[in-house]
Amino acid sequence: MADESVARYVGEGFVDETAVQRALRDETSKLTRARMLLGVDPAAHLAWLTRLIGARRTIEVGTFTGYSALAVALALPEDGRLIACDVSEEWTSIARRYWKQAGVGHKIDLRLGPALTTLDALIAGGGAGTFDLAFVDADKPAYGDYYERCLTLVRPGGIIVFDNMLWSGRVAATGPMDEDTKVLHAVNQQARRDPRVDASLLTVGDGLLCLRRRA
Repeated sequence: MADESVARYVGEGFVDETAVQRALRDETSKLTRARMLLGVDPAAHLAWLTRLIGARRTIEVGTFTGYSALAVALALPEDGRLIACDVSEEWTSIARRYWKQAGVGHKIDLRLGPALTTLDALIAGGGAGTFDLAFVDADKPAYGDYYERCLTLVRPGGIIVFDNMLWSGRVAATGPMDEDTKVLHAVNQQARRDPRVDASLLTVGDGLLCLRRRA
């Protein structure tokens, strides 16, 4: 939520964006739903977290045109894998093109369909506690459900990151909240009190809620 000059300072000084990432961001910025694109600095933070914990198995809920998935895949080792969940063939067709161009397409398993169905199938298939990192940037009414599914899927010491958790400041409003804002506020409050996690809410981008699953 930094102003333009601060965002430019961070982007130019601390983010090593590849040419493919820039091209994907430029193409996405021309789309009607461009506001759904993850910011440069949150994506860089995701990549940093991926490297920090030595992640090999990761999940993404909400892929759009693939910018966040590309950032994570570039940070994964050669044998690392990302399961990307989305419902749009249109948007993810752009993602596939750039993943291939960046040479990371083999690291990404795109699963089209409702994310909760995919997450439940992973749990039923023995995936509980086997993932290192999960990133959620999808339909806001389901954030509470994604919270529980991802908490089941990540291992102790694993990380879950939720985007849009400040919601342009609306979660801090003192007046009436719309339904999406209520859900995001409730998830923030749940994380704050949840004995299963260590939680940190960052003013990066539109707000990143970072959770570390305790043992």
